Amino acid sequence: MFKPLFFLAMVLVGYLAQFVDGTLGMGYGVFSASLLVSIGLYPVVASASVHTAEIFTTLLSGVSHFKFGNVKRELVLSLAIPGVIGGVAGAYFLASVPGETIKPFVAAILLMMGLLILYRFLVRKNPITSENSGHSRGKLTLLGFVAGFMDAVGGGGWGPIATPSLILDGKDEPRQVVGSVNLIEFFVTLAETLTFLITVGLEAFRWDIVVALLIGGAIAAPTAAFVCKKLPAKALGSLIGVLLIGLNVRTLLKFVM
Repeated sequence: MFKPLFFLAMVLVGYLAQFVDGTLGMGYGVFSASLLVSIGLYPVVASASVHTAEIFTTLLSGVSHFKFGNVKRELVLSLAIPGVIGGVAGAYFLASVPGETIKPFVAAILLMMGLLILYRFLVRKNPITSENSGHSRGKLTLLGFVAGFMDAVGGGGWGPIATPSLILDGKDEPRQVVGSVNLIEFFVTLAETLTFLITVGLEAFRWDIVVALLIGGAIAAPTAAFVCKKLPAKALGSLIGVLLIGLNVRTLLKFVM
């Protein structure tokens, strides 16, 4: 039965989630999937529905970031393929193992990343320069696979893992990291959604929620990319650290209490 107020609430969730994700490079899946699980959906249903909506929102977000000059070609080429492979593996894994069981371990790691990012941008003076450019191909491959895997398993995780890891390297501007991660997320999300369709079928999708999240995300994507371009590197990096700490302290408290 269609419920207009519930649908509008999901549109608002989609808007807020995409605005945060498009601005800070993370948060869409974590924000949306956490809410859906909290209202009673199984993790696999929440993840499948969120990632279906993300196919379209990440495409819009990635194109917007590309137009505003926030995308770095090296990062896209190095992370996309391992990210897709990790996402497919994670989707298969989630079909048989509850994603909730590993969430506290992931949350603890991400909390430490948030603290390290705040330290780097607020305490340690280490500006990004051309001398810091260049990434280890092996490190990027591993990062892409792990981030893609955790994204499928937890309903969100591509941005929270990929974005802070790249920012902590200090080899790219935060806006380049955010823009590149957003663009790659389209390919990762597409692969995950197709895998969910194969493994659990159409019954694992809430299409009313998918459409609502898509509408809200589509409205937010261009604005978020513009805000990302305009935010100073120090402010953007610090906001990413605060977001990581807030999200993962909440996750850990839910398991402790």
